[in-house]
Order: sequence, then structure tokens, then C-alpha cells
Amino acid sequence: FGIHVLLVATVTLSPVTATAQSENDVSGEDAYPPLWDLAPENLLDFPVKDNKIVISAWNYQDRLGVYKSLLNASAKYFTAFGPQNRGNILWGLPLQHGWQFRTGRLADPSGVTSCGYENGEILCQSVRSWWSCMNYYLAIIPFLGAVEAGLFGQLPYEIEILPPEEQEDHFCYSVKDCWSRMPKLMDDWKAFFEVNIFLKTVSSASFSSFKLDDALGLLWKAHTTSIAYALPKFQDRLKYLSDPEAKFGKDWANAVDFIAATHFSTDFLTTNNFQAFLPQRMLVEGDVLPSISDFSPEQNKVLVSLRTLNKANKLTGGLLLKLWQKAMSTEAGRKMGRKLIESLASS
Repeated sequence: FGIHVLLVATVTLSPVTATAQSENDVSGEDAYPPLWDLAPENLLDFPVKDNKIVISAWNYQDRLGVYKSLLNASAKYFTAFGPQNRGNILWGLPLQHGWQFRTGRLADPSGVTSCGYENGEILCQSVRSWWSCMNYYLAIIPFLGAVEAGLFGQLPYEIEILPPEEQEDHFCYSVKDCWSRMPKLMDDWKAFFEVNIFLKTVSSASFSSFKLDDALGLLWKAHTTSIAYALPKFQDRLKYLSDPEAKFGKDWANAVDFIAATHFSTDFLTTNNFQAFLPQRMLVEGDVLPSISDFSPEQNKVLVSLRTLNKANKLTGGLLLKLWQKAMSTEAGRKMGRKLIESLASS
């Protein structure tokens, strides 16, 4: 079972099967997360109460502001990789979150509240949403890791994250609280941001692709650790979803491990290309692959590929992922993996 066969076999199942968009296609307003211009620009744009910067993590605009603050504070480290901060590898997080909001995945799937719905509280993110809860660990935890790493410098106030209305124990609400509850997660995210703060002393001329590869490796390590930590916590949220949507969520979480191993770039353009053919609505009962009528052939193919990849990995007891990770353990292997993914994007 040679490395090349493994690469081809596994990448063939990867979610990037659609035609890549040109830069012009992803330069318009639709390329940004919904309401991006309205989100807070930096931490001091959030309300301050009792000498604390107060962030409502269950409000879409506030969570978007957390991402925007991260991107703005880290922009100077990525100037060599494109204008307007588009080379910043943190773009993958808010763009993915914007897709979740746009497709209704952050609303209350139980139907008990109007949280996240147009005729109710449209900016509300439901604590009953599997996607919203999983994303907490890819928004608030990275953000607090960045605060601890010193990305924002010496802040005049502490940070306070407001809790959800129920099941508060699954989350943490300050730097100190998160360190005590989930030190491994915080450590991984802090390590990523510390690397980027260190890089500010390096000129763009000597900031090689190897160092960018290191940064991507740390980013994906923290990303996959967050998902692995959150998955068992929010298993119960899947019961609110249709069977096809629940399967898709689990398939997507599995695929991230394969994508992460290649140190795939999560800059603005690449991420937009990457998620262009993800399903643009929630999956419902009656959606049968590969023939969901209001999905494009590419969207159906993506879903089938994700399903097949997850099934194959389960059937091998996780061996498929281990072999893939081994194949991706060198820079040359990762480059080949990324090229194979990108070659599929033009097929």
C-alpha cells in the first residue's frame, strides 16, 4: 500500500471536488461572512462593564467581532502573503462560521425558541445548535489563547465571556477559567499565537514558506484538538438535527483531520474556494445522496465523498487516517497532498 496510492485514494475522497474560483469571484461582498462590516473591529469596540470587556459569545455579531479582532491584531504578521490581510491564515475560522450562519446552522434546531430565525432573534446563536457549540471551541478558545499569548498587548481590562442560557458547564468564560478547565486546548492555541508574535521580528524577505508551514501546522494542531475535545461534549446536540444533517456534521469533523494533515492553507482566497461547494442549506429528512435535487452535482459529490471517507476510516479502525498522517509527515508529502487536493479542484 504505497504512499502515492494512499495519497490518491484518500484525496479522491476529499471534499474539494469543485472547480476553483478565480480571485475575482471571491473578492466581492459575498466572499466575506454575513454582517462582516458591522462586527466590532477591535476589543475596545465591545462594551466595558465593571472594568471588564464583555463579549456575548451567543450573539453572531459578537462572535464575528472576536474573529475580526484576531485578524486585525495579527495582520502585520502576514503582510508578505497578500494585500488587505487576505494572506492571513486565520481567515478559515470566520469564513467557516459565516457559512454556518448563512445556511441556518447556528439557529435553534429543536424549534423550541426563535433563536437564530429571521422572525425572531436572527443574531442569536443557539446553545442547542451542534454547529454553534462546536464553533465555540474554534472561536472563544483561540481568542482567549491569543489574549494569553499577548497578541493584543497589555489590555486595560479583563475579558468576560457571557454564558449561554443553559448547559453552562460545557464552556469557559475567561482566560483563567479556560486554563483551569482545558489547559491542553489553551496551550495549543497559545503556542500558535506565540509563534506568530515571534515572527514579527523576522523580515518578510526571510519569512520562508517553511515557517508558514510551521505556523499552519500549529494552527491545524490546535484546530483538530478543539474538535476532538468538543465532539464528545456535544454528541447530545445531534439529536436535534435530521439524520442526514447529523451524518454530514460527523463526516465534516472527520474530514478536517485529513485536511489538517496537509497543512492546507486557510487564507481568504483558498478558504473561499474550498467551501464554495459545501451545502448551502441544512440537510433534511428525505435528502438522499447523491441525488438531492436542489444541490448541484458538485455539492452532491462533496457530500458523498465526505460520507465515503468517514466510512472508510471507521472500517479501518482509524488506520486510514494514520496512514495518511504518516504520508503527510514531511514537507514534500504535504506539498503532494495539497497539490492533489488542488488538482481535484480543477477537475
